[in-house]
Amino acid sequence: MPIINRFHELFDEVAEWRRDIHAHPELMFDVHRTAGLVEEKLKDFGCDEVVTGLGRTGVVGVIRGRDTASGRVIGLRADMDALPIVEETGAPYASKNQGAMHACGHDGHTAMLLGAAKYLAETRNFDGTAVVVFQPAEEGGAGGKVMVDDGLMERFGIQEVYGMHNFPGLPVGQFAIRPGPMLAATDVFVIDIEGLGGHASRPHKCVDPTLVAASLTQSLQTIVSRSVDPLDAAVVSVTAFRSGDTFNVIPQTAQLKGTVRSLTPEVRDLVEERMGVLVEHQAAAFGARATLNYHRNYPVTANHERETGFAVEVARDIAGEAGVDADAPPVMGGEDFSFMLEARPGAFIFIGNGDTYGLHHPKFDFNDEAIPAGCSYWVRLVEKAMPAKDAAAAA
Repeated sequence: MPIINRFHELFDEVAEWRRDIHAHPELMFDVHRTAGLVEEKLKDFGCDEVVTGLGRTGVVGVIRGRDTASGRVIGLRADMDALPIVEETGAPYASKNQGAMHACGHDGHTAMLLGAAKYLAETRNFDGTAVVVFQPAEEGGAGGKVMVDDGLMERFGIQEVYGMHNFPGLPVGQFAIRPGPMLAATDVFVIDIEGLGGHASRPHKCVDPTLVAASLTQSLQTIVSRSVDPLDAAVVSVTAFRSGDTFNVIPQTAQLKGTVRSLTPEVRDLVEERMGVLVEHQAAAFGARATLNYHRNYPVTANHERETGFAVEVARDIAGEAGVDADAPPVMGGEDFSFMLEARPGAFIFIGNGDTYGLHHPKFDFNDEAIPAGCSYWVRLVEKAMPAKDAAAAA
C-alpha cells in the first residue's frame, strides 16, 4: 500500500500548518503558541480526549478506533520545540522570533503527526486506541523524560511507542531504521582548571591554566583513539575553551566544555572514567588543579527488535522494499525519545528530507515534500498494528 491518497489532498493544509509553526518558533518548554495550535487542531479533528500541560507544555490527543476490543494502545510522538539559532533561509515563512528557528524540522514532525491525527479521527479504521503525543523541549531539555515522569505511559495506557525524525541526505519518501542503538547517548562536561596567574613576562613564576587546557584538549582525544575498542563508537569533542581576557596577563583559571557520545553503557562508563583520570593527573603534572563535572544527559536511543521489524514492514508498505534501509548505521546525535523507549517497547525511524542543509544549520528547512510519506507512515502503523475487525476478516 503506497502513500495514502488523502494526504495528497491534505498536502496544502498540512504544509500551511508546518509553515505557520516554522514562522513562530519557540524554545524548550516555552512552546505555548505551538501547543495551543496543536490543542486547537486536535479538538477540531474530534479527538476523544485532548490533554494539555503534561510534561509542563506537552499536548496529548486520544483517538479511539471503531472498536477498542483489542485493548491495544499505540503511542505516536512528535517534538515541537525549536533551536536558539538565527535563521538564514530567506523563506517567506522564516522565523518571526529573532534568535530562534526550526533548524531541526520539529515543525515538520508536528505537522505530519497532526495530519495523521486528522485522518485517523476521520476514518477510525482500527481496533484500539491511538495516542498522539506532542512533546516540548527535545533540544536539551529532556522533555521526553519529563512527560514520562509525569505519567504519560500509565495515564494513557500506552503499550508501544514510536517516533520519527527527518534525515537530510536521505531521499524524500524513503526511510532508514535499525534494531538496537539508533542514536547515541549524549553527555556533557565542564572542566575547571586553576593555576597561578601573574605577569605574562614571568611565566616561570606562574602556573599557566591556558597551557593545561590546551594540553587537555589534545589528550582527551586519546580516549577514543587509545582506550575505546576500535570496533565500538565514541566521540569526545571539546567545544568551548575560555581562558584569560587580555594580552599581558597569565590568567588564574581556564575552563573547557564539551560533549561525549557513545552507543553502549560500557563505553559510556569507560570514557567518563578515563576523563576523570586524565583531568586530575594531567593538571597535577603542570602544578595546577582541575575538576571534571560530567553530566549524563540523554541515554542511547535503542530500538526494540520486534517493534523495529514491524516499523520496517510499515515503511515498506509506503516506500517499497528498495525505499527502506532496515540496517542503517547508527547516528552519533542524540534524542530524548530514548526515555520513552526505556519506558515502553517501540522504534524510532528516519524519514528522508532530501538534499538539504544539515540539521541545526541556519539555512536548514524541513522539506514539505516529505509530508505525504510521513503522514502515511503514521496512519499505516496504527491501522496495521490494530487492524479493524472487518479488515482482519477480509485479510
